[in-house]
Amino acid sequence: MKLPVSTEWVLHCATSLAQLEPGATASAAQLAGHFGVPQAYLAKQLQPLVKAGVLAATTGPRGGFRLARQAAEVTLLDIVEAVDGAASPYECREIRQQGRGALPAEDCRAACPIAARMADAHTAWRASLASVSLADLLAEIPEWAPERTRRLLTGTA
Repeated sequence: MKLPVSTEWVLHCATSLAQLEPGATASAAQLAGHFGVPQAYLAKQLQPLVKAGVLAATTGPRGGFRLARQAAEVTLLDIVEAVDGAASPYECREIRQQGRGALPAEDCRAACPIAARMADAHTAWRASLASVSLADLLAEIPEWAPERTRRLLTGTA
């Protein structure tokens, strides 16, 4: 499975926002500058996170993005599905019933074993992402990192 590069961007942005002081925000421009990515495109990628209730956005001179929920309540799955959707990347098209080697319909009543294993893998992948919150990620970073992120991202420490 290959996710778009923007998925990495929003995962890092959400993790950075989780390091800010409660109530603090960072603008799309600040986030884009922090990570060296295009601001307009990043701003568009953050909007689905607002719609999904992962981020909150405020407008105005001091506006920006912040987590809409506690870091412990936001999972990697919440973020990935907000921007990439929940659909499985594998779609069985029943090619076992096509072409010269086509099986008769009565031999295809049970799910294709390949499709079943791909569905299992997708379920396991989703469960893995659902088991990791932003708070879990923050617990893995060095203790000096949040202060550095706040200073570089918003100019505060």
